[in-house]
This record gives sequence, C-alpha cells and structure tokens, in this order.
Amino acid sequence: MKSLLCLALSGLASAAGAESAAAVAPVVEVRAASAQPAATGSTGNFTGVVRISSPFQALPPGKAGGATVTFEARARTAWHTHPLGQTLVVTAGLGLVQQQGQPASAIRPGDVVTIPPNVRHWHGAGPGGPMTHVAIAEKVDGVSVSWQDKVTDQDYQVAFSSSGLEARGGDKPKALTRSHPTSETLSAKQIAIPLMAAFMASSDMPRLNAALNQGLDAGLTVSEAKEVLVQLYAYAGFPRSLNALGELMKVADARQKRGLHDEQGSEPSRMVATGGDLVAAGTANQTEISGGPVQGAVFDFAPVINRFLQAHLFGDIFERDNLDWQSRELATVGALAATPGAEAQLRSHMRASLRVGLTAAQLRQLVQALGKSVNAEVAARANQALTQALAASKG
Repeated sequence: MKSLLCLALSGLASAAGAESAAAVAPVVEVRAASAQPAATGSTGNFTGVVRISSPFQALPPGKAGGATVTFEARARTAWHTHPLGQTLVVTAGLGLVQQQGQPASAIRPGDVVTIPPNVRHWHGAGPGGPMTHVAIAEKVDGVSVSWQDKVTDQDYQVAFSSSGLEARGGDKPKALTRSHPTSETLSAKQIAIPLMAAFMASSDMPRLNAALNQGLDAGLTVSEAKEVLVQLYAYAGFPRSLNALGELMKVADARQKRGLHDEQGSEPSRMVATGGDLVAAGTANQTEISGGPVQGAVFDFAPVINRFLQAHLFGDIFERDNLDWQSRELATVGALAATPGAEAQLRSHMRASLRVGLTAAQLRQLVQALGKSVNAEVAARANQALTQALAASKG
C-alpha cells in the first residue's frame, strides 16, 4: 500500500513538473496587425503625417526592434543616427533616403537600405504619394536612435532634386513629363493628335480616317496612334475607342496596300506596377499632372472614382512609356474640346498641358488647328479653357 502511494505521489510530481516545463517553454507568437492600432509619429521627430504600426521587440537575448512606418507625401524623419545602424525594407510607394553630405537616393518597393552605425541621415516619402517601410534597429544600453534637428522644406527640395527624380518627373524618363520644348510651335505630328482625338470623340469616322493618315504621314508610329485611341476610351468611352481602333486598322491596311511603310513603333519598355505600387505610381502621376493632390466634393462623395483614376488612368495608362505626356495631353484636350459639357475637365487639362511642358504659343496653335480642321465651336471651347488656364497660371 505504501509503495502504491509513493508511486502515485511520484506520478503526480512528474506530471506537475511536466506542466511547469510546458508553461515556460518558448512558443511562436503571432500578433495580428488589426490588434495593434497605429500611432502618429511625434512632431518633434517627424515632419508631415507619419503612422507607426506593428511595433516589435526581439525577445532576450535579441536586441533588435522596429516597426512598420508609413509616410504621407513629403513626410519625413528628422535627421538622426543609430548606435548600431539601421535596416529599412521598402514595402510600398516611392521614397527618399539621404546621408548627410551625400545626394539623396530614391527607394522603391523591395529595396533594402542599410544604414551604418552613427551615420547622420533621414528618410521619408517622395512628393507624389505615400511610402511605407519596415525599420529595424538594435539597442545599446536601451537606446536605438538619437534624434537631431528637423529636415527643412528647403533641405527636402534640394534632396529631391539631387536624387534625380525631379529631372525624370518622379519615376520616369524626362521625356515623359516636363520636357522643355525646343520649339514654340507644334510639329506636324503633334498637330495631328488632337484632331484624331476630336474626330474620335465625335464619332466622325471619315474625318478620323483623314486625321489618322495625316498623323502617319507626319511620322506618328502605328504604336503611338494606337496608344492615343486606347487612352481616350477613358475620356470618350469604350465604344468610340473600339470604333476608332477599327478605323486605324483599316487605315494601316490601306496604306500598306498602297506601298506606304509606316513605322510600327514600340510597346512600353517596362512592366507597369500592380496592386498598391500601381496606386502609388498613379497617385504620383496624377499629383504632378494636376499640380497637387486631387481633392473635391465629387471625390468626397464617391472616393472610389478617384481610386479608379489613380490606379487605372494615371497608373495603368500614363505609366505606359510608348507615348509621352505632352502627346497624351494634346489628345485629351482635343477629345474634351469636342465634347460639349466637359468644359471643367477641359480647363483642368489645359492647365496640365502647361505643366507637362507645352507652351502657351503651342496651345494657341492647337486652338487654331481645331478651328481650321474641326469647327469653330470646338475651337471656341478650347480657346476659353486656354485663356482661363493662362490667367490661373499668372495668379
């Protein structure tokens, strides 16, 4: 009996010991992002709107810690250093990082930034939209960062210019955006683009046929002509775009049969982003073309329409680099001028035309071409929009 009692007690002790060991055994922990509300970055350490989420700290003896940090457009850290350095992993958007005394570098999704110990630096979002990165740093005596003075607006602008992004219009070759015209007059090829657009928007197939021939005769490639007609579905609708593309097929076939050789041109030279990266790229394009973040009662009433604009029109379409932005704006202005009731959008795109490098003289020439080849009503709408755009640019 005594032996049985001893065995029972021994078994209980063993079980208790096993439970105790299980209680202290290390386990993998998953903390849902939804259970960790984002904090706002301190105004003493950041400029602009910054959100810090999913903070973490390694279990001892580990000393690494960090968080996911999202910077709104132009938001950035103050100058700072880390005693054991820092690693940044960019997950979304376009940003900047700068070491003191060095040009700034552009950072994009997938980039890994390694910052050495005690190097003075800052990082943040580009001017066109938000940027998110994961930041990781180790502690020395409980300290992982030493904050210093703020990055001024002038510092930021100088850094942006030094990164090369300004010359390339954010994240694309210079020719796509603010290229400076070498002439105060439109080329024959440029004049054909708004005429093609106006006749497409009004479903005038015979005159579209003539304008397409005019553009191809002036050196427009087949790829560029297609791109104009594809883009304009966003302004004139799918039926008109499809009909116009069908007309271009007829024109190209007829010209080939007449022995004319038209350059086919090129397809886009790079893959267009997807998902969140596409929205970030489109938002940056929209901001640059519009002259600032796009806001308004309509977008407050139906926010999804602006997301469609950012992701598809200014993302999927304007990221395609086989047609420069000046040509895209010439096409848009031509289509909107031929569309009664679109005067507000026409005014916006006249202003955008000036922003992407077209001059007042070139736009006056566009108005004259619309009056000569389309009709006086279309030219009058374009002229009124240009007058208002020029007045706004002087204000």
